[in-house]
Amino acid sequence: MKYRTCVSSLLFLCFFLSPVTNAAESKAVPQPQGERAGQASAEQKWGIRPLGIHLTANNYMLDFRYRVLDADKAAPLINPQVKPYLIDQSTGAKFFVPESQKVGALRQTRKPASNRNYFIIFGNPGKFIKRGSRITVVIGDFKAEDLVVE
Repeated sequence: MKYRTCVSSLLFLCFFLSPVTNAAESKAVPQPQGERAGQASAEQKWGIRPLGIHLTANNYMLDFRYRVLDADKAAPLINPQVKPYLIDQSTGAKFFVPESQKVGALRQTRKPASNRNYFIIFGNPGKFIKRGSRITVVIGDFKAEDLVVE
């Protein structure tokens, strides 16, 4: 009984005394000039804003997030016939969207709506792509280059 009390007290202290970080307080990584220019081009031509790409599922997958600003311009990117992929810029290796018979492709393919966030999940077999890698996301004629994996 004494052991349980000690452990619960320790957990309580760790939880309440741990530093709390606010998203606004976290340091923003400055974007290279080319990345900002590419983002502005994507917004004007394709009606989307890339939000980032993150490792997920114990680093076996990559989660690409983007915001649709203009649904009409973004419609070709959400077309289910278009097969997105990403390219590791250091090696040229291509990674695709996993697809299963029951679930389908791990991406959204319904008609886009403005001011909503969307995702595409890419496979990362063998944990080949690491945090800090530079990649290019390709969806049909659209390319988001020099994205840094977080």
